[in-house]
Amino acid sequence: MEAVHLISLGCPKNTADSELMLGALVRAGFEVTMDPQQAQVLLVNTCAFIEPAKKESIDAILAAAEVKKNGAGKRLVVAGCLSQRYGSELREQFPEVDIFVGTGDFLDLPELLRRSERPELRPIPYTGAAHLLPSAEAPRIRTGDPFSAYLKVSEGCDHRCAFCIIPKIRGRHESRALDGLVEEARRLAASGVREINLIAQDLTAYGRDLKQRASLAALLHRLAPVDGIQWIRLLYCYPNFVTDELLAAIASLDKVVKYIDMPLQHADDAMLRAMKRERSADALRSLLERVRAAIPEVALRTSFIVGFPGETDAAFATLVDFVREQQFDRVGVFTYSREENTAAYDLADQVPEAVKRRRRAELMEVAAEISLDKNRGFIGREIEVMVEGAAPGRATRLRARTSAQAPEIDGMVLLSGEAEPGEIVRARIERASTYDLHGRITGAVAHL
Repeated sequence: MEAVHLISLGCPKNTADSELMLGALVRAGFEVTMDPQQAQVLLVNTCAFIEPAKKESIDAILAAAEVKKNGAGKRLVVAGCLSQRYGSELREQFPEVDIFVGTGDFLDLPELLRRSERPELRPIPYTGAAHLLPSAEAPRIRTGDPFSAYLKVSEGCDHRCAFCIIPKIRGRHESRALDGLVEEARRLAASGVREINLIAQDLTAYGRDLKQRASLAALLHRLAPVDGIQWIRLLYCYPNFVTDELLAAIASLDKVVKYIDMPLQHADDAMLRAMKRERSADALRSLLERVRAAIPEVALRTSFIVGFPGETDAAFATLVDFVREQQFDRVGVFTYSREENTAAYDLADQVPEAVKRRRRAELMEVAAEISLDKNRGFIGREIEVMVEGAAPGRATRLRARTSAQAPEIDGMVLLSGEAEPGEIVRARIERASTYDLHGRITGAVAHL
C-alpha cells in the first residue's frame, strides 16, 4: 500500500478539492501520511489566483521536489489551479514533477498514478475540464476540525471582474443538484460535523442554472432540518444576487448564522466601473441598508482591493470614508495583483507597489480600530461560542469562535473552563483585543 502526503494551498474551495483527492486515493487503496519522508506520493494542490499565491505554490513544489530527490521511488503530483493555468510552462520549469492534474480531473489521480509507474510515460500532462461537480457519494477524507466542514455548492463563475482570473481557470458557473447537497450534509452530520460552511466561487448564484429552478434560499430551507447540524454559514456572497428571499431565509432560520461574507472590492464609482463590478457606491449603500434592515444582528464581512490601476488618492480616500461610514464587522484588504489574461492587465496608470502597500496598511488600520471598538461592545455580555480545542501555546485556555467568526478567517475567543471540541457553550466576555475576545465558560447550550 502506497502512502500519500498532501500539501493543500489556497482557499477553502481548494481544501474541499483536496479532501476529494484524498478520498479517491484512499478508496483506490492508498493511505494518507502526515510525514512527507514516509510518502511514496507527494501531492501539492496549488493556488494561482494572485502572485503571492503562485509564489507560495512554486515554493511548495520546490520543497516537495527536494523530498522526492532524497527518496527512491517517490512520485510528485502537482494539482489544482496552477496546473490548470500554466500546464505547459510548468512541464518545462519542473521536470521533477511526474503528474500534472488540473481543477476538473483530479478524481482520475488513482489511474494517473498507475500510469506513472512506467517512467517512460512521465510526465503526465494536464488535460481536461475546468471543474467537476462531485456527487454526494464521492468519498472525502476530511482534513480540518471534525466538527466543521466546507460544502461546495457550485463551481465556476460567470462574472467578468477585471482583476480576476478565476473564470478562466474554473470555467462557467455550474450548480450542484439540491438533493445531492442535502444528502452530503446528512453524511457530514452523521460523521460528527456540527457546522457547515457553504462555499463557491459565486455562492449567491446557486441554483439559477438548474433545470429544476432552485436558489440559495431554497437550499438553506432544505439544509436547516438536517439533524446534528447546528450552524450553517454563507461565504463568498456576490452582492448582486443577495435577494430579499435570501435575506428572509437567513433571518428566519435559526441554524443559519447571522453572518454574511460579501466582497465589495471598492466604493469609488470610477473604480467599481473599471473593476467591472456592476454596482455604484450608492447601490452598495442601498444593499447594505437592506441587509441590515432584514437582519438587524447581522455580522458583515467584506474585502477590498487597493491599488487597482487608476486608483487616485481621491478614490482611495472615498474607500476609506466608506469603510468608516459602514462600520463593517470584518474587513480584508488586498493589494491589486496584475494578472495576465485579465481585463485589467493592460490598463494604464498602474499603481506603484509601495503605494499599494501604504494604502493597504492605512485601510487595515481603520478596519482594526472599528474591530476593536466592536469587540469592546461584547465585554460583560454572555454569548454562545463553538469550542475548537486547546489554544495555541496556552495549556489552560481553550480556543473558540462565535457564530460571527468564520473558521480560519476571523478572530477567536480565548476561554477559561472545560469543554470538548465541537461543543457549543455559553461564555461571558471579560476582555477584548483588536480581533479576539477573552472570557470564561458559564454553561452548556442545548442543541437546536
